[in-house]
Parts: sequence; C-alpha cells; structure tokens
Amino acid sequence: MRNTKARCDRRSQILITPRRTGNLALRVSQSLRGLGRHEVSLLLWVAALFGGIWGFVEIAEAVMGQETHALDEALLLGLRSPTDPRDPLGPQWLEELARDLTALGSVGVLTLVTVGVLVYLLLARHMRAAGFTLAAVGGGMLLTNLLKLGFGRPRPDLVPHAAVVYTASFPSGHAMMAAITYLTLAAMLSRVERRWHIKAYLLLAAVCVTGVVGISRVYLGVHWPTDVLAGWAVGAAWAALCWLIARWIQRKASPSV
Repeated sequence: MRNTKARCDRRSQILITPRRTGNLALRVSQSLRGLGRHEVSLLLWVAALFGGIWGFVEIAEAVMGQETHALDEALLLGLRSPTDPRDPLGPQWLEELARDLTALGSVGVLTLVTVGVLVYLLLARHMRAAGFTLAAVGGGMLLTNLLKLGFGRPRPDLVPHAAVVYTASFPSGHAMMAAITYLTLAAMLSRVERRWHIKAYLLLAAVCVTGVVGISRVYLGVHWPTDVLAGWAVGAAWAALCWLIARWIQRKASPSV
C-alpha cells in the first residue's frame, strides 16, 4: 500500500514540475520582453534629447556664421515660380492648404489642443500628468520666445510673405512650438497609455503634424529652411527631456512601473 502511494506521489511530482517550470519560463520571458521595450524607448528618447541639442547648436553656429545663406536662398526660391517669386509653386488651393496647415502651429490652435488634452487627463484623474503637461508646454513657449529674442534673425526678404508675421525668424516659432506641444502631449499621453500600438500612433501623429507645420512655413516664404530645422531640433529635445522627467517622476512614485 505504501509503495503504491509513493509511486503515485512520484508521478504527481513528475507531472507538476514541468508545469511549474513552464510557468516560470513564461513569466521570465514576459519580464524580459517588457524590459526590452522599456529600454528601447528610453534609449530613443535619450537619443532624441542629445541629438536635438547637438543639431540645434550646429545649425545655430552655421546660421550665425552665414554658412547656410546660399542653401537657404536656393531652397526658398526653389518653392517659387521661376518667372514670379511672389507665386508659390502649385495651384491656388495648395497655397490655401498650406495656410490651413501652418495654423496647426499657431498659438491659438496649440492652446486649444493643450486644453483639450489637459481636460482629458483631469477627467481620467491623472492629476500629476496634467500639471506636468501644463508646465512642459508653458515652459516650451517661454523658451521659444527667449531664443527668438536672443538670435534676432531677420525674416526672409527674397519673396513676399504669404502669411502675417510678427516676431524674429530664428528658430521658427511655429515649427518649434508644434514640436514642443504635439510631441510633449504625445509623450505625456503615452506615459498613461499601456497599449503599445496606441503609443506608437500618438508619437507618429505628432511627428507628422510637426513636419507639415514646418514645411508650410518655408512654402509660405515666412521662414528660412534652417529656421525650421532648428525649431524641430530644439522642440524634439524639449519633448524628450519632458518624457524623461515624467518617467523619472512616475517611477519614483511607483517603482514597479
């Protein structure tokens, strides 16, 4: 009787052990995949931060040294009719579309978008994320104005402006604030969103909107191309810095995140 019971116990151990081992291996595999995703995203944002800073410094030095003037002129005139510099390339509806797209980087539109995201975060009870988002976007707007005052680059005078402008040219305020606002909002929303395909969509949409805003500024003749590149660079760096700070705050509050 005892021998029969012992054999049954051994058989049970043989059957249970592989299951436990398989479950442990599955948990380890899932943990490693999660760690890999977190590390890749961290590296990408760190690269965006330092790459954006380096890119802005390089562009600013070249612009101040008049090294980019010939290239800026060639690109700006390349988007105009060879027989009439007042006329942008393409049909009339394309010029109107460019004006519509460039408005996505205006203070009014960016304020509405930011308020909409803030309301969502507050309704979802992400109070800390809402406060940090407001500070990040507001700080980015202040940085934009300080850089414009510091460099004081004149606007292009090769072609008539197809949009009203009030401030200095470098860096492009529309391009920079679009990058700061849309990329920062996407970064903040991605911190409270767990699904990776939603995170990817948010960041891709932010990049696309930022891109078309910058291109429209050059097409309308209100910015040199290097103004837009500099705005994109510093805007991406600011958004990356905000994401890294938000990540640090979130992990400090919840070490398991």
